[in-house]
Amino acid sequence: MRQPRFLTAFAFALAALLFAAPASAERVKDLADIEGVRGNALLGYGLVVGLDASGDSSNSSPYTINSITAMLERLGVNVRASIGNMKPKNIAAVMVTADLPPYARAGQQLDITVSSIGDAKSLRGGTLLITPLLGGDGEVYAIAQGGISTGSFSVQGKAATQTKNHPTVGRIPNGARIEKPAPVALASDADHITLTLHTADFTTAKHMQDAINARMGKGIARALDAGSVQVWNPTGNAVELVAEVEQIELTTDHPAVVVVDERTGTIVMGHDVSIDTVAVAHGNINVSVTEAQQVSQPNAFAAGGQTAAADRTSLQVSEDEAKLVMLPRQVSLADLVGALNAVGATPSDLIAVLQAIKAAGALHADLRIM
Repeated sequence: MRQPRFLTAFAFALAALLFAAPASAERVKDLADIEGVRGNALLGYGLVVGLDASGDSSNSSPYTINSITAMLERLGVNVRASIGNMKPKNIAAVMVTADLPPYARAGQQLDITVSSIGDAKSLRGGTLLITPLLGGDGEVYAIAQGGISTGSFSVQGKAATQTKNHPTVGRIPNGARIEKPAPVALASDADHITLTLHTADFTTAKHMQDAINARMGKGIARALDAGSVQVWNPTGNAVELVAEVEQIELTTDHPAVVVVDERTGTIVMGHDVSIDTVAVAHGNINVSVTEAQQVSQPNAFAAGGQTAAADRTSLQVSEDEAKLVMLPRQVSLADLVGALNAVGATPSDLIAVLQAIKAAGALHADLRIM
């Protein structure tokens, strides 16, 4: 029997994982962050001008007109008398977002993203006017302005529309200049630093503690819980301490996980996945229903007869021969994939089989459905 192409490639890819070392050496820098050293999200509201009749409409986006009026009045232009006649097709209201990196200083520049919040058709060719970018505390940390690049276009006619990429979102490289330094929660003379693991795991936290102590001296590091490790600063220089700790390598440990995405038929399994003795039977039931109409006519000399349509339903049910596979205790990942491939399981079938094995208590892994 010909094996499904998806599962054949899937088996080769997963079997390769079995020949890799069960634990790999990784740097502390790739496994954890320094508590207090993080970026901060910035947000602002602004106007994009210079659009080619692709901006907001006055009916659907009245706040655009209000913003234009307020901006012009700040510049000394009184437009209150003509506000009802405004048609801001060359202007669009937008939200501006950016990420303020840790230790950013005044004068540095940031890349920003500009997104339409009205009914503008495209931001292509527009220019963002001065827009303050606020942090979560309401303080202004940067000022944005500049020409927008969307990498897209949208052309519309009476009977057809052609759009490439996403014309209502654009970027401005170095479009914002920092006006206020980012808040810093880690002092250079701090008596300790705290490492926060990207994925909380008791075994990895213990390995990290042991690796740091082996490199820098016993008692320097202490695992506080599954997600954090505290490291004392014997030299009083947090910068040197962080630079040294980040380069320390350790072996990591990961839980056995099977991730299933039913929408795309994607299945990903870790090398630690195993199952107990289990029998898997696979078969398909196919049901085919066909609807047709037949016309019934009376005889040529029938009195009072009428032509009528009659429904005819054809129903066929077929069931494939079930294939039973016995998997031994603590079967490897390659054996599991090979056995399911042998019974002709499709990706959808494989998902159902894994769910059934988990329900039977034979799958020793965390089954996560996306």
